[in-house]
Amino acid sequence: MSYFTDLAHQYIDGEWRTGSGSWDIIDFNPYNGEKLAAITVATAGEVDEAYRAAERAQPGWAATNPYARRTVLERVLRLVEERTDDIVEAIIDELGGTRTKAVYEVAAAGEFLREAVRLALRSEGRILPSPVDGRENRVHRLPVGVVGVISPFNFPFLVTLKSVAPALALGNAVVVKPNQNAPVTGGGLIARLFEDAGLPAGLLNVVVTDIAEIGDALIEHPVPKVISFAGSDRVGRHVGAVAGGHFKRALLQLSGNSALVVLDDLDEAGIDYAVDAAVFSRFFYQGQICMAANRVLVDRAVEREFTEKFVAKVAALRTGDPRDPETQIGPVINSSHADALTALVDQALAEGATALVRGNTRGNLVEPTVLTGLAPDSPLMRQEIFGPVVLLVPFDGEDEAVRLANDTPYGLSGAVHTARVERGVAFADRIVAGMMHVNDATVRDEPMVAFGGENASGLGRLNGDSALEAFTTQKWISVQHGRTEFPL
Repeated sequence: MSYFTDLAHQYIDGEWRTGSGSWDIIDFNPYNGEKLAAITVATAGEVDEAYRAAERAQPGWAATNPYARRTVLERVLRLVEERTDDIVEAIIDELGGTRTKAVYEVAAAGEFLREAVRLALRSEGRILPSPVDGRENRVHRLPVGVVGVISPFNFPFLVTLKSVAPALALGNAVVVKPNQNAPVTGGGLIARLFEDAGLPAGLLNVVVTDIAEIGDALIEHPVPKVISFAGSDRVGRHVGAVAGGHFKRALLQLSGNSALVVLDDLDEAGIDYAVDAAVFSRFFYQGQICMAANRVLVDRAVEREFTEKFVAKVAALRTGDPRDPETQIGPVINSSHADALTALVDQALAEGATALVRGNTRGNLVEPTVLTGLAPDSPLMRQEIFGPVVLLVPFDGEDEAVRLANDTPYGLSGAVHTARVERGVAFADRIVAGMMHVNDATVRDEPMVAFGGENASGLGRLNGDSALEAFTTQKWISVQHGRTEFPL
């Protein structure tokens, strides 16, 4: 199947359509520059059509037996398994990820679909006691109605499904706006899977467009009750502000500046393992991951040994064609991002940083760079670096490590490596972050565990029971079986 020929369209109310905007979004392969598709953008009018279709279809879907909703999700899961090879190829072409990354994304998406299958049957009500004699308090859990999903480019298939699948499982309808760098793997491909699985028309719609065309129409529209956004904190602040101004719930999965911390009690094997975890945490998918370890903090007691091994492993990473099985670092998403990363490194060096590894930039291929010796007040220490550039920072003792790890406006993920697990847990408790991992990577996401950040890393949580809270609302219905005594 040629996904980029068949699925590069708008999908509204069960129909594949050409947008009516005045310009096209061009979908490029970030490695070789091949034009994959041209998609005429959707207008604000077409966004309205998508939301209205969702609004019409949703009540019937909410009334559908949850076992029947579960069946649709089960079919989607089977289709993903059957079409894994094709989906992997599409991810490699559209995102520039290596085959390892693409396989990981599809496998993870399968696990999240399995959780959504279970979630379809977990929307439970409650009966609560009352201080009033004869009164019965029923608390019903209901779908919110229509959900707007704005997804990112880095893991578009997985991240879009993380909102779409549970929202649909719980009886909602959805309108998706994929990132314009991933309109197929984050949009059309998902619509086709649900269409082929028998999802009724109107329940899932995809509008490929841009703020330059529609402004805030996707967020301001009166139909959606929840906006699920994954992307930068800069855009997320705007999404949250607009949603809040229209009394909508905003789920914001935003930027990070994660630290992987190496404590002083590791032996040689522990250091080797910490090196492996740090390299993965920073350089998986070229570091274009919100959970990626921007900073590696190392106790001076083990700094020399760790640094030697870390630098050697990073310097040996192979950058190139993501289809080459030997490639570990593929291209970043586009040329403007490559240029920004190069400028960031040049600025750090001009301010006195030292490059232990200095990668070159060739087109969209940005080779890994390891920087150290940054001034404590360097802005680079506190910002997100969305690419294959890492900061190596020594520290003296746990208190300084905690201070450094928390010296950021973000609070998404982190990791700590130590020979003593409970020491690691105690350290993790001191870090302001939504997720901390002891003796593991900073990049972790599991279907049943709450995913989300603190501070500028977002609002709300996804996955498991958190998705249940995200995409449902509660309604209190009281029943008076006797007679209430009124004071008037």
